Amino acid sequence: MRRRSASDAIVPAAIIVCALLAGGDALAAPAPAGPGSPAREAPSKLMLAGASASMQASASRPSPPPFVRPRLMAVRIDTAEAPTIDADLSDPVWAKAAVIDNFRQRSPNPYEPATERTVARILYDENNLYFGFYNYDSAPEAIVIRNMQRDGQVFTSDSVMIYLDPGQTRRNAYNFEIGASGGRTDNLELNNTEELREWNTIWQGRARIVQDGWVAEFAIPFKSLSYEANQTTWGFDVARRIFHKNERVHWSNVNPAVTFTDVNQTGDLVGIENVSQGLGLDVQVYGAPRMKHDWRLEGADAGLSFGAGGNAFYKVTPALTNTLTVNPDFSDAPLDIRQVNTTRFSLFTPETRDFFLQDVSAFEFGGRSFGRNSQDRVSNNGRPFFSRNIGLVQGRPVSLVVGDKLSGQFAGFDIGAFSVLTDNTPAGQDGQILSVARLTHPIFAESKFGFVFTNGDPTGLTENRLAGADFQYRNSTVFGNKLLQADVYYMKSFSSTAGDDESSAFSLNFPNEPWSGDFLFKQIGESFRPALGFVNRTAIRQYVGTVTHLTRYRDTSLNTLELGSNLEFVTGLNDVLESRANDVFVRARSRIGDQFTFRLINSFENVPALFFLPNSVPMLPGTYEWTNVNVSADVRSFYGRLLTLQADVTCCSFYDGSAVLTKAMLIFRPSTYFEITATNEMNLIDLPTGNVDIHLATLDAAINFTPDMQLALQAQYDNISENFGFSARYRWEYRPGDEIFIGLGQSAQISILGFVAQTTQATIRVGQTFRF
Repeated sequence: MRRRSASDAIVPAAIIVCALLAGGDALAAPAPAGPGSPAREAPSKLMLAGASASMQASASRPSPPPFVRPRLMAVRIDTAEAPTIDADLSDPVWAKAAVIDNFRQRSPNPYEPATERTVARILYDENNLYFGFYNYDSAPEAIVIRNMQRDGQVFTSDSVMIYLDPGQTRRNAYNFEIGASGGRTDNLELNNTEELREWNTIWQGRARIVQDGWVAEFAIPFKSLSYEANQTTWGFDVARRIFHKNERVHWSNVNPAVTFTDVNQTGDLVGIENVSQGLGLDVQVYGAPRMKHDWRLEGADAGLSFGAGGNAFYKVTPALTNTLTVNPDFSDAPLDIRQVNTTRFSLFTPETRDFFLQDVSAFEFGGRSFGRNSQDRVSNNGRPFFSRNIGLVQGRPVSLVVGDKLSGQFAGFDIGAFSVLTDNTPAGQDGQILSVARLTHPIFAESKFGFVFTNGDPTGLTENRLAGADFQYRNSTVFGNKLLQADVYYMKSFSSTAGDDESSAFSLNFPNEPWSGDFLFKQIGESFRPALGFVNRTAIRQYVGTVTHLTRYRDTSLNTLELGSNLEFVTGLNDVLESRANDVFVRARSRIGDQFTFRLINSFENVPALFFLPNSVPMLPGTYEWTNVNVSADVRSFYGRLLTLQADVTCCSFYDGSAVLTKAMLIFRPSTYFEITATNEMNLIDLPTGNVDIHLATLDAAINFTPDMQLALQAQYDNISENFGFSARYRWEYRPGDEIFIGLGQSAQISILGFVAQTTQATIRVGQTFRF
């Protein structure tokens, strides 16, 4: 069945949008993006009605002020004076602190003073950095308190953030955040494009509600950070979310034209000196009794075993850390993102294992050639190093016997290198030694160049190496105060079976307001085979371009309106067109944070050989083009509500048939102690060669007993594999760095035969960290 009635909605929607764009005065500066959201997103339908009339009241457009980097002198105290981290700022020592109270809006009205007063205080002693925040609120009853989960979605609540860039890279930073509920997260901001939420370190934080707002207190050990001892000036910023006003305020980085992961416009924290990282040795040890039972094997026992292992982190220099891992335990990793493939090419699945996520910024290569924003999982084709290839071979887990990693800075270079020894491979080969090395060096004011090398094949079936070089250019003062980025790389792989081949790319990015755009060219040779990397399409030239215009409104229910177009086409190395996708879109965002996106998409595919969709539905060779009356709509409601809805509908064509793709996510946060997220994805495909209905469902829940004790539950199912997966993970960090973890996993098949259990696994792990 072909549903083409969506075309009827295009004309009236376009008329409304054009009327809005013509009717309002604009404020030049970009829409903010919170963690876990795309760099630019938009408002919902409810603010469209009557908006054109109200926009006549919009303020005139001020010019963004030139960026002046603020500086703050840190105040040192004696260790005996250190404050108690209890969200009570009555400790006398806070009267000595350096104070920041001049916060400005990043949204919804960039560069304007914050509407609520925030006072941040900063101290340090020999061992720790201390931060105290008094977050005044004229409507304390409206403070949004939603998530108390450790490493949960704290960004859905009122919160405060600290950005630390000890090396003044202006590209990478540590990000510490605590919500009004007491929930804590620690993240890495990587290369100004990506936020790594899986990263963890040892620190303390507490928060509490008070009569006129809320208070937060932090202690961040110097032992938890990597930096040069003689680096006395750090990149630094502090920020606050005032959720009931959808307001985000910063001390320094208030330019909304750059993404929230961009730390180039942080300020400076001056005078960090004579501090101690101790001996620079952290030893983490664990013991874990385990059980694994396979219900499909008749007479199988409970599979009881005991595992022990650990990690040793030693700072060779204050800025260079060596990590030794023995028998690492991955039982605390969440379930992988479940996907059903309807393309000719394999899908990219992000890394979730902690060992590979620590210091991951040291291995970044190619800049925006492999990620155009924090949500981009499509541009990874040709990546030289993909850590999921280590410990997973042909979809089967392979134990890591021992590994060693070096990361940090030395002699002006940023260094990332590691080698691991794996257990025997599924193909019966002996354990493999797999190695990666990455070196970069700053050049010019904001740029860097570097090299990457890999060696080894996880399968043990070939000899494989790779070498590459890249240059990442950045200029934040071009055309006045506009930002310009450019990335270029060249790589060559050497395979004993596939031979030698090359890959190269060039990308250009102009992320500003009101106009922004980017361009990417990438070429991947037919025999380019980095065994430790990720390649899902070879013998191609890829061209990608985007241009957008963003209008910002004042004093209306509509905050931003963005119009844009994306174009991507892929040719073979003979320049014959193989794939094309281009769209035009309208994206609106309300002042409270609701958003609505409307897209018109056109697609083309030249299928060279027969391939099969799920359920063995054949797609015949040939040329397919469909100019879609196809509509893709994305509606996202304000994160701070009790119920949050995200819905996406794409309709109505697919190759020479029809398809309707829907995805809905409902998040329910009844209190700080509970959170439930239900997701359903449905893809109904109707082709001349057959039909397939794809259903994928996931359910995630968190029970937060305290900010340091949680139970996380996950369940997943799709009707194509008919596989069901369940995971329960209890974690109690009873002391910073020390925890008790209990994990339970169940896999099964659910079909017309009912529920058929496959494997049951359980782990109890006790871990402790010793700092010297």
